[in-house]
Amino acid sequence: MPGHTLPPPCTFLNVGQAFAGTQNVSNMQKDEAWKVNVRLQGVDMQSGYLCGSMEALNVPAAETPVVTFWEGEIVDNRNYSFYTGQWDATKETDVKHWSKFASFLELREEVQKDGGKSIDLVNHPYIFMRWKEKFFVNVGTDCGLTIAGFYYVCFSRSDGSVNGFYYDPNSSPYQKLELKATNEGRAGHSFATYQFQ
Repeated sequence: MPGHTLPPPCTFLNVGQAFAGTQNVSNMQKDEAWKVNVRLQGVDMQSGYLCGSMEALNVPAAETPVVTFWEGEIVDNRNYSFYTGQWDATKETDVKHWSKFASFLELREEVQKDGGKSIDLVNHPYIFMRWKEKFFVNVGTDCGLTIAGFYYVCFSRSDGSVNGFYYDPNSSPYQKLELKATNEGRAGHSFATYQFQ
């Protein structure tokens, strides 16, 4: 059956892989972007799961970089579909956010018809994911940031680039995350530098 085989390995989806870029948090009152670093700390393609840390560097309300731990769902039509079903996201919210990615537009009609269950994502050039921040690692909840929402993510298998849009009904809409894979941590062994409690 389509979608029930493991996707081909992706060299950019490995434990220790780092990504660097920005998150644009601009709104009507201000034009603002934060530098962001992400590191993968767990990847299990079989169960559609990954996790990692996200570091926001120049957050105005925080004295130090803000590090969060997140968990992700890989849309594979086996474990997770394009419809979120949680975190205050409706099917309309999902389609609206996924449609921000050019690579999703060819899939939209099928997703709206049957949730995308008939789409073979195994060999698709992009991997669609949701990243949900779970807790702050190095600061308290008074750091000026919220982790109530989650990211819709589109990941390129070919170059490891990450594009995402943050969804939280109480935050600026469509905050754009743009990351590129880096070579940091790809040679030898890598260990997390944060202790999660």
